Amino acid sequence: MFLDFFYNLRTAGVPVSAHNWLALMRAVSDGLHENSLDGFYQVARCVLVPSETHYDAFDQAFGVTFRGVEADLSALVQNLDEWLKDPKRLEYLDPALRAELEAMDMETLRRELLERLEEQKKRHEGGNRWIGTGGTSPFGQGGVNPAGIRIGGKGGGRSALAVADARRFRAYRKDLVLDTRQIAAALRKLRTMGNNNLDEELDLEGTVDATARNCGDLEIVMRPPRKNDVRVLLMMDVGGSMDPFARLVSRLFSAAHSSGGFRELKPYYFHNCVYAQVYEDAAFTKPVRTQEILRKYDPSWRLIMVGDAYMHPGELMMSTSNWWDGRGGPVGITWLARLADRFAHAAWLNPEPQHVWDAPTIAEIRNVYDMFPLTLTGLSDMVHALRRPPHPARRTRVHAIARG
Repeated sequence: MFLDFFYNLRTAGVPVSAHNWLALMRAVSDGLHENSLDGFYQVARCVLVPSETHYDAFDQAFGVTFRGVEADLSALVQNLDEWLKDPKRLEYLDPALRAELEAMDMETLRRELLERLEEQKKRHEGGNRWIGTGGTSPFGQGGVNPAGIRIGGKGGGRSALAVADARRFRAYRKDLVLDTRQIAAALRKLRTMGNNNLDEELDLEGTVDATARNCGDLEIVMRPPRKNDVRVLLMMDVGGSMDPFARLVSRLFSAAHSSGGFRELKPYYFHNCVYAQVYEDAAFTKPVRTQEILRKYDPSWRLIMVGDAYMHPGELMMSTSNWWDGRGGPVGITWLARLADRFAHAAWLNPEPQHVWDAPTIAEIRNVYDMFPLTLTGLSDMVHALRRPPHPARRTRVHAIARG
């Protein structure tokens, strides 16, 4: 069983080394686990897990080894959803209660639940709004509401297996989507790209000190500028297939503004693909010519595209009309390539899971942009990529596509 635990940890992505494993065996032989499964869980996590980002993977491997934890709950969610939709299950209810239940919109109820989970900051008991116990809120346990969602169940105690089952550390995983604070912290790494040692500024304190040491003869001291020189173009796909990711993209936009440190940040919006124009607002009431963006901003700007890149192939490859003169314009992929050709430091953030990135339009766009998932690891990888010189082969390919 212990050997199975080792391989399950490796399979789950926990980087367990032979040295770590021998240390665990030594700890067990010395009785540090107090001859209990709870003690072994604590000791093993302390010795084997190098970072809190692997806590969740450790819990899954522990559960699989010592009892078995269902790794994919999608089937359970589907069965629960089917059970809730099955009218035969409601035959035992009185007519008035059944009418109340059938009047509830499950999608509305789910949306309100997610919103309250984000807003709620502490435990609640009683009341009619927050998730808690008692009361008449639609969400919680032990309350009175004939058309709510029951949260939780009978307590599982404090055993190691219950802790592993609970998977309390999922928020630490690197492959999960980001919150605003994490996005801001990752974007701040972009600031190191903008320091230009050729453009220095006067170091007033250093100049006074050096002049005093030089017996009053003026000695100018210069220093690299404190103000960051990074300029970022942020182009975001909105509407349609991006609606499920609207909250996530809003967090990215908020974090880009709140993180500070950028000399300039210019947001633009498009739908599915960039054509002859983009927009300054998500309502698409303030159009801006794409050609004007290519002319206005110099190549030192960093371009970050945000979108699922998932659309009908015709939207990417079809010819469009220039809105100002009615003539046929370049296809969508050409406009994307022209942007990437103008701004050599460009990347694409995709909120879609990577297993669908082989879709035709996504694959086509990946020929133009380095694409990264909109996760903590993906955003960090994007920042590192934007700090490196562009790859010559990609630049040559992008230039060829941009010429149409």
